[in-house]
Amino acid sequence: EMVAAIEAGLGPVSILVNNAGIASRGLSVADTEPDELRRVVSTHAFAAHYLSKLVIPGMREQDRGDIIMISSAATKGLGANGAPYNMAKTAQETLAYTLSKEERVHGIRVNIVAPGLVETEMGRRLMRATAGVSNLRDLDASMPFGKVCQPEDVANVVRYLVSDRSSYVTGERIYCDGGGPLGAGA
Repeated sequence: EMVAAIEAGLGPVSILVNNAGIASRGLSVADTEPDELRRVVSTHAFAAHYLSKLVIPGMREQDRGDIIMISSAATKGLGANGAPYNMAKTAQETLAYTLSKEERVHGIRVNIVAPGLVETEMGRRLMRATAGVSNLRDLDASMPFGKVCQPEDVANVVRYLVSDRSSYVTGERIYCDGGGPLGAGA
C-alpha cells in the first residue's frame, strides 16, 4: 500500500535507500535467542528484499533506477558476539549483489554503502554498551580524519551513487569509514 500510494501521488520510485537498521544485543551465538535472530535479519534483509521487489516494476519502466543498501563496515571483520547483525548485513549485501546482476539490463543500479561508526542514536547506544563511551565526540581524536563519521558523510556517498557521475557503477560496496578504525570505535 505504501509504495502504491507514493506511486499514485508522485509516479514510480526511482531511488530506494534501504536504511532500516537495528542492532543485535551483542551476545554469543550460544546465548542468542532465535527471536532476536529473526527480528534483526527481518529488519535488514527481508525488509530490503520486500521493498526492492515492490519498487522494481516501476523502476523498470524508467531510464534509470537506483537501489542503495546501507550496510555496515562490520561486514569487514564479522566480529564475535554479533552473529544476528553480521548475518543480517551480509544477507543484505548478497541481495544487493544479486539484484545488481538481475536488474542492470533494466537500467537499475544497485550498490552498497558500508559506514563504520556513525554519530547516530544507534552508534551512541553501541559505544555506551561496548566501550562505556557516552559522548561519541570523545572518540574524535582516535577516529580517521579526527572525527566520528556523520550522517551527512554517508548521505554524500549515497548522493554520488544516485547521480549521473556514477552512471556506470553497479554491484559495488563503498566503505564510508575513513579507511577503518585507528583506535577506539570499530
